[in-house]
Amino acid sequence: MKDINAPELLAVLRKIESRGAHEKAQRTREYVGRVCLDRYATQTGRAERDTSGDLRGALAPVKSKHHASITDPKAIGALLRSINSFAGSYTTKCALQLALLVFVRPGELRQAEWVEINFDKKEWRIPSHKMEMSEQHIIPLSRQAIEILEDIQPLTGHGKYIFPSIRSTSRPISENTINAALRRMGYEKDEMTGHGFRSMASTLLHEHGWPHEAIEQQLAHAERNKVSASYNFAEHLPKRREMMQWWADYLESLFIGAKVVNFQKN
Repeated sequence: MKDINAPELLAVLRKIESRGAHEKAQRTREYVGRVCLDRYATQTGRAERDTSGDLRGALAPVKSKHHASITDPKAIGALLRSINSFAGSYTTKCALQLALLVFVRPGELRQAEWVEINFDKKEWRIPSHKMEMSEQHIIPLSRQAIEILEDIQPLTGHGKYIFPSIRSTSRPISENTINAALRRMGYEKDEMTGHGFRSMASTLLHEHGWPHEAIEQQLAHAERNKVSASYNFAEHLPKRREMMQWWADYLESLFIGAKVVNFQKN
């Protein structure tokens, strides 16, 4: 490991980049950094420093992707009612309902495990190895989110995954399950996607005056200093608890078609 230098690593990353896989090239550089910074690697002399760190800025930046999303309150209400009357798998219906409430990344949702849920604390703690930032992520669970989990627990609680595949309980639902369900309900890919629940929440929460820092933290966008990461993974948690319950109540109001009045203050 310690014999690998920056030019050699860059040559490998350039091969990945040359086929247009810019995001994969960046991720590969990050993975190399994790290996080089591994405690066992440094303790045993296999690595002395993070070679990948020398390549920051050397690769083409990843262009942000636009994920289609619904942000009009009336249209969100219609989406909520469509999900409520979804005629497909009950597991998929619950996954859609929870996706609206917790707005995690689609991969984090489909790989959710029962062991990560704490009903007493009303929290979902996603372990660091499942997160893009490689840090544990806390999702405060609203009353409505708890109700969804309690509803589906008798069906899937005996297994590992909250939303298992219909073919095998040892695997989660597929990557395409949520998007396929949206298409079945009549939403085209340029209207709404599984990733769009995040954009929806971000847009509406900002419009209603919730602190930007709390929203970004809940979206797991905030990149934090490595030294302090283990200490501040619960940053803004009290405000986020309040925000997540407000969001669930807001969606509930849109579902029944009520006029929502914003009382939230900055």
